[in-house]
Amino acid sequence: MIQKHTSSTIKDESLYRLSNWFSPNFPIGSYSYSRGLESAVETRLVVNPTTLVDWIESDISHGPGWTDAVLFSHVFRSAGAKNENDLLHVAALSYALRGSAELALESTAQGKAFARAVSECWSLTEVEQFRHTLAAKDIEITLPVAAALACAVARIPLRSALFFYVQANANNLVSAAVRLIPLGQSDGQRTLVSLEPHIGASVKKAVTEKLEDLGTSTPMIELMSFAHETQYTRLFRS
Repeated sequence: MIQKHTSSTIKDESLYRLSNWFSPNFPIGSYSYSRGLESAVETRLVVNPTTLVDWIESDISHGPGWTDAVLFSHVFRSAGAKNENDLLHVAALSYALRGSAELALESTAQGKAFARAVSECWSLTEVEQFRHTLAAKDIEITLPVAAALACAVARIPLRSALFFYVQANANNLVSAAVRLIPLGQSDGQRTLVSLEPHIGASVKKAVTEKLEDLGTSTPMIELMSFAHETQYTRLFRS
């Protein structure tokens, strides 16, 4: 029996942009960061697909990945409503909510690169302009702020944009783990399959989370990030 599918509300143009902006090929250097995962592998906290799924699920549900998803949602709404005060507030909060110097570098370096790429290559100059507005206030733009603002300016639906963002976050960590543990490519794909329901749940919850309720409960990610600053041999910048 042929199943009938309802038409999607997201346009092909939006899907095209999302698939490019959150691709590993987008020039923001995401491949060079592991968000403390390199130290977690070094200390044998993550050693196989099972422990990797646990690590990434914790990140996107309770850790830095979760924080970024919530901030992404609030930036998107503030930009859509053209509420500059709220937008500045969330951008400043995103800059402050980094648990270590390397986590801050990971987000701000990619945020700047994202703003530059979508402005220069995709003609979304509003993102780069906002980066300069923040810089004048001694605030650096972070990746969730730059990405959410670009999606809002491009009129991409929030849920679709956030899903691509969170999935790209998880995919980047899996890619790092494939090189670090190491894992085979098939185990990397099985890990992504296992993460699918967790990504969906994180996106669903993040779009309704209030800023005053925002927080993390993953101290081990921050501790591994601290440890990575002095790790003897390193493949990644965080």
